[in-house]
Amino acid sequence: MKKRIFNTLRTIIQDVNDASGLEQALNIIVQHTRAVMKVDAVSVYFRNNQNDQLVLMATDGLNQAAIGNIKFDLDQGLVGLVLKQTEPVNIKDAHSHPDYCFVTETDEARFHGFLGVPIIQHREALGVLVVRQTKQRRFSADEETFLVTLAAQLAGAISHAEKIGELSKLNKNMHQSLALKGMGGSPGIAIGMAQIVFPSANLDAVPDNHISENEIEDNINAFTSAVANVEKEFQTLSSKMEGAISSEELALFDVFGLMLKSDLLIAPIIGRIKAGQWAQGALRDTIADHVKQFNAIEDAYLRERAVDIKDLGRRILMHLQLREVPQIETTGPVVLVGEDIAVSQFSEVSLANLVAIVSINGSASSHVAILSRALGIPSVVGVDDLPVQYIEGQEIAVDGYSGQIYVKPTQTIRDEFNRLINEEKSLNDELKALIDKPSITLDDVQVPLYVNTGLLEDITPSLQCGAEGVGLYRTEIPFLIHNGFPGEDEQSEIYKQVLQRFAPRPVTIRTLDIGGDKALPYFPIEEDNPFLGWRGIRIMLDHPEIFLTQIRAILKVNKYENNLRLMFPMISDVSEVDDAIVLIKRAHNELLSEGIDVPYPILGIMIEVPSAIYQIKAFSKRVDFFSIGSNDLTQYLLAVDRNNKQVANLYNSMHPSVLASIKLIIDTAHKHKKPVSVCGEMAGNPVSALVLVGMGVDSLSMSAGSLLRVKWMIRTFTKAQAKQLVYTALNMECHSEINTLFKNALIDAGLSGLIQAGN
Repeated sequence: MKKRIFNTLRTIIQDVNDASGLEQALNIIVQHTRAVMKVDAVSVYFRNNQNDQLVLMATDGLNQAAIGNIKFDLDQGLVGLVLKQTEPVNIKDAHSHPDYCFVTETDEARFHGFLGVPIIQHREALGVLVVRQTKQRRFSADEETFLVTLAAQLAGAISHAEKIGELSKLNKNMHQSLALKGMGGSPGIAIGMAQIVFPSANLDAVPDNHISENEIEDNINAFTSAVANVEKEFQTLSSKMEGAISSEELALFDVFGLMLKSDLLIAPIIGRIKAGQWAQGALRDTIADHVKQFNAIEDAYLRERAVDIKDLGRRILMHLQLREVPQIETTGPVVLVGEDIAVSQFSEVSLANLVAIVSINGSASSHVAILSRALGIPSVVGVDDLPVQYIEGQEIAVDGYSGQIYVKPTQTIRDEFNRLINEEKSLNDELKALIDKPSITLDDVQVPLYVNTGLLEDITPSLQCGAEGVGLYRTEIPFLIHNGFPGEDEQSEIYKQVLQRFAPRPVTIRTLDIGGDKALPYFPIEEDNPFLGWRGIRIMLDHPEIFLTQIRAILKVNKYENNLRLMFPMISDVSEVDDAIVLIKRAHNELLSEGIDVPYPILGIMIEVPSAIYQIKAFSKRVDFFSIGSNDLTQYLLAVDRNNKQVANLYNSMHPSVLASIKLIIDTAHKHKKPVSVCGEMAGNPVSALVLVGMGVDSLSMSAGSLLRVKWMIRTFTKAQAKQLVYTALNMECHSEINTLFKNALIDAGLSGLIQAGN
């Protein structure tokens, strides 16, 4: 019995996932559950939030005429008891229970055995799943466990089916709109018609096929020809983008060219072909290997490179299959919608008509989000409840700030979006006026604003928005796109460009931050818990040959502008700083002995590991500055993986413990005359940035798109006002209270538009 019913779980869940709407999904549940559990009736009740009632939505075994007509108050009957307690109710004879509520319409007088379990998603009770038996009996522990497991796993599928059902009804109801939530990828507000884009080819559908020795050369030639065609496509797209984005941003397409020329990608494919695998299969397996490596990376920016690799693979496969890129004809404003929108798919639609991007997958670090920011159009990513097949041609309103989209917006929503679009235009005009103005409070306290970056194409947008330097330059990208550790000269050329373009502004370069969660294909690391494993400075100290090469490459280009600041990541102990400084001094002395006269660098460390908070005094004897990595520090302090959707709601940098920790870091560092910067999402959010200003942070580092909004906030408040708000906040016990306090402060100061913009 136990084995049989649990083996059926996967089948039921898969069938529900494939349902065309909520009604079909619920019918699948009741029918399959009745069959596998061999009970006399199964029913599903859904919570109607508009009138606070539980409604019978589907049944197999009860009177079908009762569907939609049987309604309970939330605290009524045994079904209400299940919802209220949010735990199973298992009763031998329902009639004898004091909460039993007899309903004539269901013909349930003959049913006695009762087992009900709640259907819960993200702490919200969606409804109740009930099984009934005519005879008196208490259901077994295995049966109860099965039903609880089924309800828990079905919650997400039911929610998805409900969205599909709502979408299918939109054309029938002119006053109905569907709201869906994702993440803001690029700021802005827009309305346009949905244009669906699909992958150009399906790598997963490629079958295994072995070739004979005399077919190997033809397969290699077909593959290299396909790669050449893809290179031409990206060159064409780059030309198409000229004039729309800057020359540095166009360098994004050079990244794809480097990937297509990389032995790390090409050599394994040719090797597989020579081993007897046909070109399509060799491509499939090699792309899968690379995607697996990138998907294992914790850093959201680097993890998004898996999308680029998949896109390259699909494009090459398309040419192997001798297919052409489809072109989309558009006449009005278009919102590009897809499951995984790749940069290359921008070539399929007119840029003049493109007003927004919506993607089921992805994050704000994806290349499509970066490119949409460069084009100045809003994007929303991670809309995982969006069934794209149902919205072709539908009007969509897109809010790139909040990550909210509305399919077929009502007139009221449309009017509100048009109002916001006009407000945003006025806001952007006001923000542009701040570009050349100093980031200074009303009581003359200067708070320099820096940018976080890792790509050369980020330089121009950063300078155009008035960045006063680089607060965090990630050095991982060159290491990830090579088939071996890049040499000293190759690294130096990259660092030189960054230092020279920003000169005389300071540039903080973070040393290589790789590890089990950010493994290089040529330097594999296997760990059970990579987030707490061998990574960052730990690897560099264990491999001084890698560390010294990078340090030499960084130090030797500082001779040109002397605007370098060097920073170590993932520091958890004083000994790590001591050991790193020994290697820094060694590299510096080597360069001097070689006749390369370079200054000794300004040194700093990232505070992102909780243990480092309590060693600031000791660190202050060794380094010149501190940079708080607010994303990781929050994550580690709260023990919450912010990329895990199941617990992401628990991640909040305004948590009292996080604020108390940051305040302790700043106060201790200042006591020892060391400046403190904050890099991460806290710095780029005008609400939390106000908190940091009040705590006395010396500078803030953020994405270029956030800089002017934060500057406006800084120029609107006095340092004394911010400090008083922080004093009040540190006596609060809940992050929601703290958020409200600072949001109200912005509203009272006339900055409500900044709260809408991503807060």
